[in-house]
Amino acid sequence: MSLRHWTAGACAALFLLHLGGARAGMLDAMEKSLMPGELSAAHARFEDSCTDCHKFFGQEHQNKLCLDCHDHKNVADDIDKGKGYHGRIPGVKEKPCRFCHSEHKGRKHSIVLLDKQTFDHRLTDFPLRGRHGDAPCQACHNKDKKTGKARPYHAAPRQCVKCHKEDDAHDGRLGKQCGSCHAQTRWQDFRFDHSVTKFKLAGKHKGVECRLCHPQDRYGGVPKQCVACHKGDDKHKGQFGKKCQDCHSESGWSSQQFDHNKDTDFSLKARHKAVACQQCHRSEGYKKNAKKKIKKLNTRCYACHRLQDEHKGRYGRKCRSCHTVKGWQKVIFKHQKTDFPLKGRHKKVACDDCHPGILYKEELKTDCFSCHREDDVHREKQGKNCQDCHNEKGWQHKVAFDHNLAKFPLLGAHAALACEECHDSGTFRDTKAACAACHRDDDVHERSLGPKCARCHYVGDWKAWSFDHDKQTDFELTGKHKGITCKACHREPVEDEMDMPNDCQDCHLQDDAHDGEFGRRCQRCHNTESFAEVRMGLIR
Repeated sequence: MSLRHWTAGACAALFLLHLGGARAGMLDAMEKSLMPGELSAAHARFEDSCTDCHKFFGQEHQNKLCLDCHDHKNVADDIDKGKGYHGRIPGVKEKPCRFCHSEHKGRKHSIVLLDKQTFDHRLTDFPLRGRHGDAPCQACHNKDKKTGKARPYHAAPRQCVKCHKEDDAHDGRLGKQCGSCHAQTRWQDFRFDHSVTKFKLAGKHKGVECRLCHPQDRYGGVPKQCVACHKGDDKHKGQFGKKCQDCHSESGWSSQQFDHNKDTDFSLKARHKAVACQQCHRSEGYKKNAKKKIKKLNTRCYACHRLQDEHKGRYGRKCRSCHTVKGWQKVIFKHQKTDFPLKGRHKKVACDDCHPGILYKEELKTDCFSCHREDDVHREKQGKNCQDCHNEKGWQHKVAFDHNLAKFPLLGAHAALACEECHDSGTFRDTKAACAACHRDDDVHERSLGPKCARCHYVGDWKAWSFDHDKQTDFELTGKHKGITCKACHREPVEDEMDMPNDCQDCHLQDDAHDGEFGRRCQRCHNTESFAEVRMGLIR
C-alpha cells in the first residue's frame, strides 16, 4: 500500500470513528476498498472484518492478533517455550509473522513461504533420520484420502504405522509402536531388547531371525525347551533324550559340555577325541532301559572297529596288543622280542607278507628259502641257504660269495666285473668256464686259433699275450715264418683242437712254380728264407 493511499485511508478512518456505531458498516466498506489485494483462500472469510487482523496505529501488536487467532495450534506457546517448529526458528520472537506469512496476494497464493529445497526439517518435532532423509516430501505430506485435499504440512502423521501400515509384515499383530523394535535406517535393524523377556538371547541365539522362533508372529506362549525348536536339528534322532542342554550350549552344537572322561568309565584319548558321538552310540545311545540303568556299550576295540580290521580277523581281536588310540598306523608291537627280530629290509615289510594265515594258529619257518622261494633267481641251483651269500639289507647289497673258492677264481679283469656280466641267467652253475663262451664276440681271430684263448692271452688284458710257437707246437717258425701273421696260416675256424698240416704245399700250393712236378717235399731244395734260394745238394 502506498503512503498516499495509507494517509487518505487513515484520515477517512478518523472521520468515521466519530460517526458512531450506526455508521460502522460504512467504515468496513471503506477499508475493504483500500485493501492492497485479495486475501488467500484460508483467510477469505476475514475480508469484511479488517480489524480482526489489523489494529490501527499499532503494528507492534500485529503478531498478537495472529497468535490469538492461531492459539488453538499452540503456536504462541511454542514460541514462548522455544519448542515446536515455530519455537525453534532462530530469532522468531523478533520477527513479525508476516516475515514468513504474507497476505493480500490473491486467493491462490499460499501464505506459507516454504522452500522445500532449503527447509530444515530438524526444526520440526520430526527430524529426518536414517532412510527418512532420502524420502521425497510428498511421501509423508500427501493428500487426505477421505477429502482428497492436500493436508497442511503440520498435519503429517508422526506414528510409523500411519505411513507404513502396508509395510507391516506383522499385519498389526505386534501393535502400532514400530519404533520399539525397528530403527529408521531399515526394517532389518532391530533394537528390541530380548533380555527383558524371560528368555535372554545368548550365543548363537543372538543372530537368529525373529520369525524362526516366532512363526506367524506368535510371541505369547512360545516354548523355551531346546527340543521344541531344534527337534529337526537333532542328529541323534531323539536317542539321547530331550535335554539338549546337558551336553550342548547356546554357543553352538559343537560346543559340548558333556565330559566323557569324567562322566563315563571310558576316557576319550587321541583319535577318539575327534570322533562324533553317533559313531559309537549308533542305535541305543544314552536311553535308559526298564531298570533305569544306562545300557553300557562294549568298549573293546573290535566291537567298534570290526569293519576296519584289515587283517579280516586273522590276527585275533586284541587290537591293543599292536595298535594304540593314536591311529592304526601307530604300531607298538615289538617284533624284536620274538624269535625272529626284524633287520634290514624286513623292518619295512607288511605283516601280511609274512603272516598270510591266522596269526595265532600258524607256525612260520624262519629260514630265508621258505619265504623267498619265488625270489630265488638261482632256481635252487645254489642251494637253500640264501644267508651264505645274501643279507637282510637286500639281494644286491654286499653279496658275500667268494668266487676264488669256486672252480673259476676271478683273476685280472674278471675281478672287477659285475656278477651279471657272466651270470646273466642267475643260475650261476650253468655258466661255462671257457673263454669263448663269454668272449666269442671279442675274438679278433674269428676262431681260427681255436677256443683255448688262455694259451696266448692273460685274463688281465687281451693285448698281454705270450704264446711261444716253437715250444708250444710241433712246427717251429724259422726264416720268413717268424714275422708272418697268424692269419696267414690259420685261415679256417677251429671248433676244438688245432690240427694244422705241416707240408709246404698246404700253404704254398699256388706259389709252386713247378706245378707239382717235383712233389710235395719243397724243403729238399728250398728253405724258409726264400723260394729263390735253392739247395740242389739236398736232392737225392
